[in-house]
Amino acid sequence: MSNATLTEGLKSASADLIKNIETFYVRPRWLFVRIETEKGIVGWGEATLEGHTDAVEGAFVDIKERFIGWDSANIEDIYQSAYRHRFYRGGEVLMSALSGLDIALWDIKGKTLGVPVWQLLGGKVRDRCKVYGWIGGDRPSDVLEQAKVRKEQGFTAVKMNAVESLGWLDSPSALDATVERLRQVKSLGLDAGLDFHGRVHRPLAKQLAKALEPHRPLFIEEPLLPGQHQELVALYASTSIPIALGERLFTRQDVRPYFESGCIDVIQPDIAHAGGISETKKIATMAETYDIGVAPHCPLGPIAFAASLQIGFSTPNFVICEMSWKMHYNAGDYDLFTYMTNPEVFEVKGGMIPLLKAPGLGISLNEDMIRQEDAKFRAGEVKAWRNPIWRGEDGAIREW
Repeated sequence: MSNATLTEGLKSASADLIKNIETFYVRPRWLFVRIETEKGIVGWGEATLEGHTDAVEGAFVDIKERFIGWDSANIEDIYQSAYRHRFYRGGEVLMSALSGLDIALWDIKGKTLGVPVWQLLGGKVRDRCKVYGWIGGDRPSDVLEQAKVRKEQGFTAVKMNAVESLGWLDSPSALDATVERLRQVKSLGLDAGLDFHGRVHRPLAKQLAKALEPHRPLFIEEPLLPGQHQELVALYASTSIPIALGERLFTRQDVRPYFESGCIDVIQPDIAHAGGISETKKIATMAETYDIGVAPHCPLGPIAFAASLQIGFSTPNFVICEMSWKMHYNAGDYDLFTYMTNPEVFEVKGGMIPLLKAPGLGISLNEDMIRQEDAKFRAGEVKAWRNPIWRGEDGAIREW
């Protein structure tokens, strides 16, 4: 085999080559990926990296140059080349781009073979996936009324931000409202996860965990920032509340120290950041070895959500998945179902989403609407989403 052939990947006589790769920015803050093959099969992926759309699209310049002409069926060969052949690897930007590419290729493979992706991942291990909805917004308020609405919508579990903006060492009284909000939501018979969002620094994290413990939250998420591994080990030893994290970890190498030290109970890979279906499934399998549950992080669009559910249907240690329907980021007319033509597949029944049965990811998208929305972005009529910048009363930067 010549070097020229090797640069185009491994192929077979029946190969359906990648013909085109496109990216589309759509509101509220999502980056969709469309791949078409020479035989006309279209797969959709999602490479959303909230607040960093332009960086991910920069990575796609290289992806388009490299992988057009490759065999769309050889997902692992493409993944390995994308991850390893540019020397620098990992990180949120490159992994988000790779995620969009990977998800679209799995969609193509499922459509080519006429089966849902979960069939390609070993078959189903459940008929329904449990999901949770958001309440409270960036600065949590009115959680009781919002929780009542979520219960009426069919949810049995919700998640909310634990705190607003906090200083490195804030008044302990700043934590009182968190405990009261959890108490209110639990009074409705709902389970509730609390997202610390990396906003709570070490001096207050242990206080907050202790205060919440009698009220038994479903989990606490990112109680400390990623990278503070040893500090998390110490926090884990001081609480019985399940600890979850993972949205800012992108590979098996990233999650390895957390697994090996036993300082988390639930891993939350984001399928649009953590290498798509290929790497997320490997992280999930790795987690099973350590008796760690998998709860995909997904405050994103319908493609990422469908891909996360495909993992859920085929993963024994899956526990619950985030669902962005009517969450605070999805303002106005742009929500989880906006670009779908079959939103009924995401109907919440008894806190769960039924098995997706259509080939590929199991969803259908309105391509015309997606192209029209992207055109507004390219014309400058729509600006890319950026996260808020928070400062304290003293003017110092605080974690968002």
